[in-house]
Amino acid sequence: MEQQQLKRCPIGIQTFKEIIEKDYLYIDKTEYVYRMAHGASKYCFLSRPRRFGKSLLTSTLHSYFAGKKELFRGLAIEKLENEWTEYPVLHFDMSRAKHVDKETLESMLSFQLSGYEQVYGRPEEAVKLNDRMASLIMRACKQTGHQVVVLIDEYDAPLLDVMHEETDLPVLRNVMRNFYSPLKACDPYLRFVFLTGITKFSQLSIFSELNNI
Repeated sequence: MEQQQLKRCPIGIQTFKEIIEKDYLYIDKTEYVYRMAHGASKYCFLSRPRRFGKSLLTSTLHSYFAGKKELFRGLAIEKLENEWTEYPVLHFDMSRAKHVDKETLESMLSFQLSGYEQVYGRPEEAVKLNDRMASLIMRACKQTGHQVVVLIDEYDAPLLDVMHEETDLPVLRNVMRNFYSPLKACDPYLRFVFLTGITKFSQLSIFSELNNI
């Protein structure tokens, strides 16, 4: 009798596409992905400790909303989803912005925006980070004909090291607040917004304007 070979565990791998294509062990959570995507609210927030699988879930949502049907063969969502619409996805990983000052944080946010601006363009008048974010969402929606999906992994990462500092926290918090502020104004252009983090919103006061999350 031929012995069945066990699949490798994806230790340290947080990208859904890599897990599937390299045939790592994957515990199927795609039914929950479908329920989130088709729930009553298009704004979702997941607050959980480190090493909880938040980044993998965000990556799975990215593949799903990008219409990568081939990656979901044999999984629960394959029987649930019939349309597989390809939405424009803006995926921001804030874990890159740890241990930074104001200038470095703004530079890192600008770098992440610029990657998508190479695809959808950027008007000359959009200079500030919040204006660039708003412009990016609207242009992506207009050019593709589909509402935009915004995924923000570890939204609070730039602030965790300064949570108890009276000088640095307000400065960095204002940068992040301005960066996220278009998420409310751009509501008509948004299909789904998903954020992960360790701290609750009330602890950082970033989303005072975005109370629908």
